Amino acid sequence: MSYKIIGKYIKELNFNIPNTKTFFLLSKDIKNYKIKIDINSNKINQNVIEVLTSLTLSPVKNDFDEINTLIIFAAVIEIQNDKIQNKELENIILVDVPSKIYGDLRKIFIDLFEKSGFKDIKISEKVDFQELYKMRKVQ
Repeated sequence: MSYKIIGKYIKELNFNIPNTKTFFLLSKDIKNYKIKIDINSNKINQNVIEVLTSLTLSPVKNDFDEINTLIIFAAVIEIQNDKIQNKELENIILVDVPSKIYGDLRKIFIDLFEKSGFKDIKISEKVDFQELYKMRKVQ
């Protein structure tokens, strides 16, 4: 392995249900919302990179009240090979690290919903980050 995760933390957390009507509609129509995953990175220094994986929940149709949910989970990684190729680094940032931290991120997101009274929130236990990476390259 050419990297190691040296830290993980919640960088940003926003969970806002604007009113009671939205709360009741959301609990009734939670299936009409979809999860969006995004991955970004910041180079901290020569061998340290912050990988940011975010989850948001958004309505699949425009006629649903919008809630504001966002969690950005940061993983700080240390590259252990100075001669790492760009393609391998890209794979680490977009596939390897998100695959390793997704379980923690998912658990936090689900806990927020469950503690807010939503018992029927379904978020995939597994995400194929390799497939997302391939799709991103095609776009």
